[in-house]
Amino acid sequence: MKLTNRSSILSLLVLLLALTFSLPLSAQQPGKKLPDLKLASKLMGRDMSYRVVLPPDYNSSVDGPVNKGGSRYPVIYLLHGLTGNFANWTDKTKLTEYALNHRFIIVTPDGGNGWYTDSVSVPNDKYESYIIKELIPEIDKTYRTISTRDGRVIAGLSMGGYGSLKFGLKYPEMFTLIGSFSGALGATSWTEKTAGATGRSMDAVFGTDEAGETRKSNDIFKMVRELTPEKVKSLPYVYQSCGTEDFLIQNNRDFLKLLNDAKVPHEYREHPGVHDWVFWDAQVREFLDLADRRIKR
Repeated sequence: MKLTNRSSILSLLVLLLALTFSLPLSAQQPGKKLPDLKLASKLMGRDMSYRVVLPPDYNSSVDGPVNKGGSRYPVIYLLHGLTGNFANWTDKTKLTEYALNHRFIIVTPDGGNGWYTDSVSVPNDKYESYIIKELIPEIDKTYRTISTRDGRVIAGLSMGGYGSLKFGLKYPEMFTLIGSFSGALGATSWTEKTAGATGRSMDAVFGTDEAGETRKSNDIFKMVRELTPEKVKSLPYVYQSCGTEDFLIQNNRDFLKLLNDAKVPHEYREHPGVHDWVFWDAQVREFLDLADRRIKR
């Protein structure tokens, strides 16, 4: 999406900040509160928090010695949005309730405000490398996961939608399904010049040069435009959704056009809704159902 009107972009990004950080749904979560887990990250130079939702039968499922004491499960990574944190998905939606109907391990990492990218200006803010090189291997080592591509899924909202699609496009050998809900898909085109104070945070991650290498290498529009037919065959299945009243709707429609042009296997949903937790709660429920249908067991 080409960003040209500075006042419009400022207004949109203020909405993005406010709505992503808005109040959760008033839903009772089943069971006790999930513990906050920590990984001592060498890449980040600090402890990184995350949560894990286990399948309801995780502690009782034993299929035989081939599984070394228990069943193995697909993993779904859910990424939060700008100004959010690792606890958002379990605190602000009915995720733990929906998870009872599925047999997934669900992991909610912390991405700060780092756009799931290795920052050009903060040496220890390597959010992309942390998730790909540290968190995913740690989850596979700690839990009974299906640790192949066919057992790994990633999705997210807003900033996390951008991050999920980027990871799937950059590392297609790692994911079988990727999802974006209300994705802020044009993130690499935002700067302080076009987006004010919020744009400064993007400059910190992607650099101030609008034509710089970090922006180019993390531009998912560019990635799709440059796909070859052979590369398309290797991609994970794409799920993309956006509310029809969401300020990012045109950005999502622009990205959809590229997926169609490149013949990338995908499904796209538009529903009435804005950039809020009501929409994301409904979408995560729908996405879990989709993952059940798509994952090979």
